[in-house]
Amino acid sequence: MELFVIRHTSVSGTSGLCYGQSEVPLADSFDAETAILLQAFSEPADVVFTSPLERCRRLAERLPAAKRISDDRLKEVFFGEWEGRQWDELPEADVRAWADDFVYARPPGGESLVSLAARTADFLEELRGQPYKRVAVVTHAGFVRCVWAHLLGIPLSHIFRLDIPYGHGYRFGLGTSPAFDRWLGSFPAVSF
Repeated sequence: MELFVIRHTSVSGTSGLCYGQSEVPLADSFDAETAILLQAFSEPADVVFTSPLERCRRLAERLPAAKRISDDRLKEVFFGEWEGRQWDELPEADVRAWADDFVYARPPGGESLVSLAARTADFLEELRGQPYKRVAVVTHAGFVRCVWAHLLGIPLSHIFRLDIPYGHGYRFGLGTSPAFDRWLGSFPAVSF
């Protein structure tokens, strides 16, 4: 199965903001970024799966596909009590403790990276058993990093080494078993 995993396009008004699952506005560059992404789709996908957050849904609606499915598992990590607050307003000791163990630690009322990785693995393994040929997934940077970790065996402790720009996609071959998973390339070559 050909799998296109795409991070939503640029957002605005989020400088210094902790916004995992919070709704935030898209940047004015949405149409231009989307037009460039659409060039990667020479033929429609069988299905587009999308995070239900608007920044993903709007892009998913533009991708050529036979059908679209919203899936809560595709949401960004949930930061709990930190959602919608400025990072520099959060208790420094709490942020430091989380950053020192970001794989397992959870913000107050939030989820850990391990939880996000489990959601990602659940989605991918369910998808593996489907008869689709071409699938697009519109999601968030954290989920994209967890796709890399799950499909290619990258340790969760290393996923922030992966740069996942807004409006960029990654093409994978999702094999019939994990031994046949592979990375096939990235798109587009333009950054905003």
